[in-house]
Amino acid sequence: MSEATKEPWLNQLALVTVILAVCATLSTFKGGGYSTKSLINQQLASDQWAYYQAKSTKQNLYELQIGQLELQLQTLPPNSPALAAYTAKLGEYKGKVAHYDDDRKKAEQTARAFEAERDDAQKHGKPFGLAVIFLQVAILMSSIAALMKRRAIWLAALPLGVVGVAYFFDGFWLFF
Repeated sequence: MSEATKEPWLNQLALVTVILAVCATLSTFKGGGYSTKSLINQQLASDQWAYYQAKSTKQNLYELQIGQLELQLQTLPPNSPALAAYTAKLGEYKGKVAHYDDDRKKAEQTARAFEAERDDAQKHGKPFGLAVIFLQVAILMSSIAALMKRRAIWLAALPLGVVGVAYFFDGFWLFF
């Protein structure tokens, strides 16, 4: 017995399904990459905030010492030989406070830059995740349509595929 004739729309279904599968695979890959980038930048930002906090603590300790030295300096007689030593130590500690303040500002800028990169990665990752969902459902429905040879099921899958492809491209350019 001869093989049954193949309906022409099945070739189109196969081609569309392959395209959807490629987009789904690339969406998974890109979404995973952005997810990893987001996690790494979050960790780097957290490290910078911990560094910022450590510098704040050290700065606070020196500020407390400055306060103590200033009080002690007020109790010294004007001609005291220790006056120069207290004044020098006070200047040294004020220099340390300024240094820690600069370190804190740099750590804050770096942390905020990492947070901005994290946020950008999250913005790109979300559309890729949505694309995978729509593309996988469209692929599933296309497979069912091919098995059952029901064109109506495939036609119902096409809009889902289009939405998935739109989210796929949105992951790159963020136009939604």
